[in-house]
Amino acid sequence: MFRNLLVADSGKGQVEDMVRILRDIPPCRQAKVTLLHVIPEQAGTDLEEHRARSQGVVDEALSRIGLSGAEATTLVRQGDTKQTVLKVADEIDADLIVMGSRGLGRLQSILSNSASQYVFQLSTRPMLLVRDDLYVRAINRVLVTVDGTGVGDDAIRLACELVKDIPGGSLTGVHVSRQDIAPSRGGRSPADEVLDKAVQRARSFGVTMQPLHRTGDVGRAVCTVVEETKADLVVIASQDRRPLVAKGLVDLDRLLGSSVSDYIRVHAQAPVLLVREPEGRR
Repeated sequence: MFRNLLVADSGKGQVEDMVRILRDIPPCRQAKVTLLHVIPEQAGTDLEEHRARSQGVVDEALSRIGLSGAEATTLVRQGDTKQTVLKVADEIDADLIVMGSRGLGRLQSILSNSASQYVFQLSTRPMLLVRDDLYVRAINRVLVTVDGTGVGDDAIRLACELVKDIPGGSLTGVHVSRQDIAPSRGGRSPADEVLDKAVQRARSFGVTMQPLHRTGDVGRAVCTVVEETKADLVVIASQDRRPLVAKGLVDLDRLLGSSVSDYIRVHAQAPVLLVREPEGRR
């Protein structure tokens, strides 16, 4: 399923463990890995020294992951990390961007100029965030959010393709209603209908999905289910607004608002794979 993985390596965190785990599951075994390290724009006159040191960082990371030169490419670029990751993702047509995250909240991310938060908000490509404080486990139990939208269907498809060939793998779909809605005369609620369609969609990909319904705050409910199901990976569909005029600017209004995907990014006790609606569909 995945042809090109872009791994933005900072030389620390759990990203390397995550890449090793991804390479162990069928959809990612044949994927080409591009390992990117970005030299800060402030490198100045010591650029060549920075470049040599950075090349050593990515070469060592490649060795720790266990990838050969035939399986992976290393890139060292100078510039703004946030913009460089997005640019390289477009250059190589990445199917998935993998980045580490310190798990900062929205305001902290803005003040610290968080690269992962910026890319998380602006990328139109699937993105996997791995927090530095998480213990990364082998992917067996996958949780996907179900919302009945087109991008939600994309998330279900991707989750199914990830889990279907994993021996003993399981998929849980969770739909969260902000408030209880009385069932119709037939005894079925809108949530039942959304989950039924999701179960059928998963079945069309050869996967049995366990449906769950929760009521309340969406972000908190999803994070609770992550812990209840001991999920190894959570796949979320996001339709959060992105800048339409100036893509070079972070959407501060959205970051300081009530972004469900941002809450899950910070609080879920599992790596988060974000699926956004493709630009052509918007």
